[in-house]
Amino acid sequence: MFSKILIANRGEVAVRVIRACKEMGIRTVAVFSEIDSDSLHVRLADEAICIGKAPPSDSYLNTPSIISAAEITDVEAIHPGYGFLAEDAHFAEICESCQIKFIGPTPDSIRLMGDKMAAKNVAKKAGLPIIPGSFDVVKTKEEALKVAKKIKYPVIIKAALGGGGKGMRICHNDIRLVSAFLTAQREAEAAFGNSSVYIEKYIEEPRHIEIQLLGDLHGHIVHLGERDCTVQRRHQKLIEESPSPAVDKKIRKKMGELAIKCAKSIGYANAGTIEFLLDKNNNFYFMEMNTRVQVEHAVTEMLTGIDIVKEQIKIANGERLRYKQDDIEIKGCAIECRVYAEDPDHDFRPCPGRITALSVPGGPGVRVDTHIYSGYEISPYYDSMIAKLISHGDTRKSAISTMQRALEEFIIEPIKTTVSFHKQVMADTSFLRGKFSTAFAEQLLEKGEKPATL
Repeated sequence: MFSKILIANRGEVAVRVIRACKEMGIRTVAVFSEIDSDSLHVRLADEAICIGKAPPSDSYLNTPSIISAAEITDVEAIHPGYGFLAEDAHFAEICESCQIKFIGPTPDSIRLMGDKMAAKNVAKKAGLPIIPGSFDVVKTKEEALKVAKKIKYPVIIKAALGGGGKGMRICHNDIRLVSAFLTAQREAEAAFGNSSVYIEKYIEEPRHIEIQLLGDLHGHIVHLGERDCTVQRRHQKLIEESPSPAVDKKIRKKMGELAIKCAKSIGYANAGTIEFLLDKNNNFYFMEMNTRVQVEHAVTEMLTGIDIVKEQIKIANGERLRYKQDDIEIKGCAIECRVYAEDPDHDFRPCPGRITALSVPGGPGVRVDTHIYSGYEISPYYDSMIAKLISHGDTRKSAISTMQRALEEFIIEPIKTTVSFHKQVMADTSFLRGKFSTAFAEQLLEKGEKPATL
C-alpha cells in the first residue's frame, strides 16, 4: 500500500480523502492556496505546502506547483478529488511520467469519456440507448438548424467538454436556436477553453439517474446501485437520493448491466459514474460518464457500507475488488442535501464571509461532510458548497424525517445558506410523493411558498 498520498484539492473533498487515508495508515500531504492557509484540510494533513495565490489558475489548477509539491514531499500517489484537475487527462499523464500514481482512471479513459461526442459513440457501440441528436460537433448555426429540423424541437445545445450546466441552452424554435447556439459556444470557450458544442433532442420532464461503478485493474467491474439527482437548479445538482423513487428493480438491473458493459468496453478502472436521463414513459438514455468520484458518493456509501474513496486507493494500488455483483446489498434509503453559501431568497446569490456561529447536526442516521468551522472564512474564489448533509433510514419516509430534523439543527451564522431551501423541498408534497422532474426546483422557487408543517 502507498505510504504517502498528496491530495490535489481543497475543502470538503480534501478532508474526506485525508480521513480515508488516516484510517488506512497512509500519511497525507495537503496543498493550499495563500487564502486557504487556515483551512481544515491543511490542519488535518501530516504535511502541507502552499502552491500559489487564491485564484485557482495560480494554485489548484497549477500543475507545475502541484507536481513540485509531490516531488518535494516524496509522495507515491496523488488523489485529485473532484473538480479542478480530477478529469484532466494531461495532469494524469504528467503524474505517470513522474512515476506518481494518479488515483483515478487512465488518461485515455479520462480523455475519451470527457469528450461527450466520443462518449456517446462509445455508449452507442456498447448497446446503450442514446438520445437522438448530432454524433459530432456542430460547427455552424446552419448545421444546428439542420439537426434541429431532423430531430424536431425542443432541442438542447451542450458543450462538448465540461459540465455543470455551462454551455447548455434549451431551444424551442429556429430564432432561439440561432441566438442560443452562439451564446453556448462563447460560454463553452470561456468555461472550458473549447467552444465545441453538440445538439440533442430535449427530453421533457426527465429524471436524472446515475449508476455508481467501481472497476479494478484486473477487468472486474461492479455497480453500487443508482442515485437520483433530479432536484437541480440550472443543471446544477442540489439533492441526491438512493434508491430512486422512479426506478423499479427491472430498470435498475438493466441500467446497471448496461453501465458495466459500457465501462468494460473501454477497460475502465477506478470509480466512475454513468449518467442517464429517464423520461416520463420509463425510457432511459445515456447522457455522459464522469471519470472521478462524485460529490454525492456518500449517499451510496451510506446504503452499501462500501467506502468508495478507500476503494479508489486500493484499486490504484493494484488490489482486486473484494466482492462480486451479487454481494452488493442496498439497505434502506439515503438522501443528500448540498449546503451552499448562497441566498435562496435572492436568486442563490453567493454569500462569502466569516462564520461566527456553527452547530452541526448529528444523531442516528446523520452524516455531515464539511470543511467549515466557527471562525472559518468562506472565500469568494471557490465553489460555494460548504457542506453535504446526508440522512439514512430504513425507508424513504424515515430518511426524509431524519433529514428534516437534521436541517432544523444545522445552524450557520451569519451566512445565508441553502438550508432554508432544503427545508422547503423536504416538506413539498411532490417531493414527498417522489413525483417530480428536473424542473421541480425551479417550479418550487416560483411558488415562493414557505416550508409546510407535516
